[in-house]
Amino acid sequence: MRVLHTYIIAEAGVNHNGSLAIAKKLVEVAAEAGADAVKFQTFKADKLVSRKAPKAVYQTRTTDISESQHEMIRKLELDEHAHETLIEHCKVCGIEFLSTPFDLESLNLLSGRFDLPRIKIPSGDITNAPLLLEIAQTGKPVILSTGMSTLGDIEDALGVLASAYLGSREPSIAAFSEAYSSAEGQAILQDKVTLLHCTTEYPAPLVDVNLKVMDTLMSSFGLPVGYSDHTAGITVPIAAVARGAVVIEKHFTIDRTLPGPDHKASLEPAELKQMVSAIRDVEQVLGSGRKHPAPSELKNMSIARKSLVAAAAISAGEPFTVDNLAVKRPGNGMSPMRYWELLNRKSGRDFSADEAVSL
Repeated sequence: MRVLHTYIIAEAGVNHNGSLAIAKKLVEVAAEAGADAVKFQTFKADKLVSRKAPKAVYQTRTTDISESQHEMIRKLELDEHAHETLIEHCKVCGIEFLSTPFDLESLNLLSGRFDLPRIKIPSGDITNAPLLLEIAQTGKPVILSTGMSTLGDIEDALGVLASAYLGSREPSIAAFSEAYSSAEGQAILQDKVTLLHCTTEYPAPLVDVNLKVMDTLMSSFGLPVGYSDHTAGITVPIAAVARGAVVIEKHFTIDRTLPGPDHKASLEPAELKQMVSAIRDVEQVLGSGRKHPAPSELKNMSIARKSLVAAAAISAGEPFTVDNLAVKRPGNGMSPMRYWELLNRKSGRDFSADEAVSL
């Protein structure tokens, strides 16, 4: 039986705090934990946020309250040299490098200059049709987070992606809808897109996680579905794998006490390793769904099950009755399912007490 392999993304994000040395350490931690990929974020602050953009509430709790969002993320940019260094470090460490592009320039860097195998689209860009279009025009597979979204938002985004993957020339809402509705569009989405359920809060309250949405996404769109986790701890991503997630994304840091917007909602190295190990255990136990005795059970069947035995000595020619038949271990004799078949039939030979009976 082929065991499921969940694609685990260790989300370094901006937890490098602008330090290439910390970023390299994050790569090493992710690889040591057994994650499949380590993901960073690629952006230019000037292209991502206006200088007057406010911070999220959770960011004000973990960073300088007087600092704007633009000022905060400007310090967290990774330049081209840093990307090149990290990509090479990932190769040395045996882990895939991923990053999320937040603007067109960053997309071109990741898909063109470095030719990454896939693109991760964050929840905040699910309505960013121009960027979605450019991403799909690269032809690369995408992992699309769906935090803060309705089913309609997701369908609209998939329409943009399908249209671009199919090479539609004139972008429009009508063209997106037509591409999504077509057999060709559905087929290419199946080939290119994985959806991630997500709750965009840091940390996300357990009551807001709603893992059953994964089932809704699977049935609504027929695409592979995973889960991007922002809860505290490792319980929820493990539960998501048990529920069918094919991708897990989880923030991690080298030290939760470091300053910065995401550290406090991230796993530390030992926790990341524990999460990966637990997910691999869950993969082992999920199995095929076919009910049959497992190989390890077979040796225990005769010990645990029971057979029909003589409750007392039975003479040849004596009928089997409720008084002289019993059901006892071991289970290597006649099945108790045949109990009524024996009643009132004559014994063909002598049986001693506790001896397995037979016709």
